[in-house]
Amino acid sequence: MSAGSTAARRLFPRRRTAGAVALGFLVVVLFQISLMLGAPFGAAALGGANAGTLPAELRMVSAVSAVIWVIAAVIVLARGGFGMRVPPALSRWGTWALVGYLALGVLMNLASSSPWERFGWAPFTAVLFGLTLLLALSEREGPPAGPTGVPR
Repeated sequence: MSAGSTAARRLFPRRRTAGAVALGFLVVVLFQISLMLGAPFGAAALGGANAGTLPAELRMVSAVSAVIWVIAAVIVLARGGFGMRVPPALSRWGTWALVGYLALGVLMNLASSSPWERFGWAPFTAVLFGLTLLLALSEREGPPAGPTGVPR
């Protein structure tokens, strides 16, 4: 790796990227919570086989999914230096695991019979995949920020 590419990786806006990814994960969390609470968005989830409100067992799947995406947001925020209490190895390897999970999500959404998933969730997930990949490839910018946003 050249010195120029190393310098570019250090200057990468890691905190902004982590914040954008976490915000995207929050959108997914809110969607999953709405499904869990009975919102009629079944055509846009889980392959689109359940138009309307999801059955009870799939609503539980949405609840578990929401918790997983909250954990994912914590991992990327830690990777971005937001001062989350996550071991550095977990934030590093967890971010890479999310890259793989999002890549699989893009493929599954593209293969779905649901137009909502193919034309809505697939591009959304692809953007999250790209941003998470950039975050995983980036180097640590510096110390985590304190409560006011100023580095400690």
